Amino acid sequence: MARPWRLTRHAEAALTDIAIWTVQTFGPRQAAAYEGDLIACCREIADGLAQSYDCRRLIDPSLPESLRFARAGQHFVVFIADDTQVVILDFLHARADLPRRLAGLGPDKES
Repeated sequence: MARPWRLTRHAEAALTDIAIWTVQTFGPRQAAAYEGDLIACCREIADGLAQSYDCRRLIDPSLPESLRFARAGQHFVVFIADDTQVVILDFLHARADLPRRLAGLGPDKES
């Protein structure tokens, strides 16, 4: 069942940064396509259709239990979800220092 989803301010800023970099590097058409792919991944997460993974199991066992990620192109969509909603916390590039970046995320960082 589809749940509502939303981006935190931090995730909105990350998505904007990705779009700016992609426009500058590959042009506006590619930026729009990639942004569409990232948003489609968010919808799939909310619909329960995206393959997602527990951040604790793959990255760091000390991370919050609810912190998950799904892959979208060269980015990981990091989120928390419950029965009522999905909150997208960040979009992290695959080359990012994931343990360090994820350490600052979690349910208490939903602004």
